[in-house]
Amino acid sequence: MELLKHFTLMASYNHRMNTQFTDVIATLSDEEINEDLGAFFSSIIGTLNHILIGDIIWLSRFSAHSSKYQTLKNILELPKPNGLADILFSDFSSFKIARDKVDLLLLHWLKSEADENDFAKKLAYINTQGTKSNRNFGELVCHFFNHQTHHRGQLSTLLSQKGLDVGSTDFLMEIPERKKIFPS
Repeated sequence: MELLKHFTLMASYNHRMNTQFTDVIATLSDEEINEDLGAFFSSIIGTLNHILIGDIIWLSRFSAHSSKYQTLKNILELPKPNGLADILFSDFSSFKIARDKVDLLLLHWLKSEADENDFAKKLAYINTQGTKSNRNFGELVCHFFNHQTHHRGQLSTLLSQKGLDVGSTDFLMEIPERKKIFPS
């Protein structure tokens, strides 16, 4: 499997999922979006912000991996989180604008600047607790996408408890169909 192609598919999936989720969440009142539902990040807006904070932190780290990654430098224009539970965007409309911006930057980076060979290299970074780390870049990108999927699962549960359906959340929809292998 070519990682760049896979990550580009994951970024497309990520964008589709975030759009589906924000379209459904936009039907809720501000009170419902901010209501403490007993979730790990308390509310729908808390969980949305946590996913975005993870993206900002990781994409900021990724931006330092190569001088070619000019698109990711735009992440540095977003508010810098102080903690993983911060509410960077309490207003859903502002959140949605930032979410879409990050998703489009991610897609552009993968389609225009990233190179397959980049993912075999190491990325040195300092985590949120101040611990230095040096890990395989491709595996970190896998973690980046896995983090989003994990917390969107939590959001899906919160929305389901409110009787809302976000539609198909299967990654399968992004995987291109290949030529037939079964006889007619």
